[in-house]
Amino acid sequence: MLTLHHLWLCPFSRKVRLCLREKGLDAELAVENVWERRESFLALNPAGQVPVLVDDGVALAESQAICEYLEEAYPSAGRTLLGLDATTRAEVRRLVLWFDLKFGREVTDNLVGEKLYKRLMGRGYPDSSAIRAGRQNLQYHLAYIGYLAERRNWLAGDTLSLADLAAAAHVSCVDYLGDVPWEDYPEAKAWYVRIKSRPAFRPLLADHIAGLPPPRHYADLDF
Repeated sequence: MLTLHHLWLCPFSRKVRLCLREKGLDAELAVENVWERRESFLALNPAGQVPVLVDDGVALAESQAICEYLEEAYPSAGRTLLGLDATTRAEVRRLVLWFDLKFGREVTDNLVGEKLYKRLMGRGYPDSSAIRAGRQNLQYHLAYIGYLAERRNWLAGDTLSLADLAAAAHVSCVDYLGDVPWEDYPEAKAWYVRIKSRPAFRPLLADHIAGLPPPRHYADLDF
């Protein structure tokens, strides 16, 4: 049995959840409130961060390391989420880093971090200037997603890849808070509709955080 220690609106946890589902793997989900600094969890990952995947007693940390482990340990017949050739794999990894690092710093941290995690961790009130910056930065990233989606079948090339999963994980967290101006970015919206409609995405659409319900369109496949 695979066990994934995660948080609901953690994009890195969501990326691994999507990867597991796209590969047809079941995992027990264990919510880990990382700010509690539980000793048993720190023994799994001294960095104290999610996601952490436990497979047959072996603990694996960091979302991309976990996803690439799943690619190697559980190969899917005839398909890969990394790409079939070196050029595609390089592009997939570039875009994963783009969303996990650049989008994460410029958008997710400023919106999800300020609006949700700051409160959960008892770090004071949201910074309105950070929220404004996050919303402004989001427009640039939505335009880039649209640019890629217009020119390729999926973000990194012909097939769905970890690049799409990383992008969707971050975008879905922001969308849960109702901060995505979809009407201004039809190409990005069309891409998101496609990935949102996949069976692997449905468990994310069922996520509900107590005291913070998502907007009505969040779980709507035809929004």
